[in-house]
Amino acid sequence: MDDNYYMKQALIEARKASERGEVPVGAVVVCKDRIIARAHNLTETLTDVTAHAEMQAITAAASTLGGKYLNECTLYVTVEPCVMCAGAIAWAQMRRLVFGAGDEKRGYQRYASQALHPKTAVSQGVLGEECAVLMKDFFAAKRR
Repeated sequence: MDDNYYMKQALIEARKASERGEVPVGAVVVCKDRIIARAHNLTETLTDVTAHAEMQAITAAASTLGGKYLNECTLYVTVEPCVMCAGAIAWAQMRRLVFGAGDEKRGYQRYASQALHPKTAVSQGVLGEECAVLMKDFFAAKRR
C-alpha cells in the first residue's frame, strides 16, 4: 500500500462526513501497513467543536493499540490539521502526518508551524486536488 491508497481511504471518510452535513474531512491511522482507525468530522453530530476527524482517529487508534503514543503510526487526513489537531498529533507522538489539501485560513502551518512533535515527518499534497475539490464543492453547495 502507498500514500495514495491510504488517502483514498481518508477520502471515503470525508465523503461520509459530507453526507451527514459535516465539513468533509476524513482521516485514517495506519500502523504497520494496517488501518487501525477510521474517522471523519463529527462536530455537528456531536455538537462538539473538538470532534474533528483527526481527534476521532487519534482516540480510536490509541484505544486499538491500548496506549496513548502512536509513534509507529501514520495519520492520513484529507485537509491540513488545525492547531488543536496538530497539538494532539504532537502529544500522540505520531511518526508521520500525511495530508491532502492545505488550509491557508485555519491550518496549523499558518499559526503554529512548530506544533508537531520534532520527530513527526510531514508529507503534504497527496491527492491534494481531489481533497480540495471535495471541500470547495461542499461549501459551494452550502451557499446555494
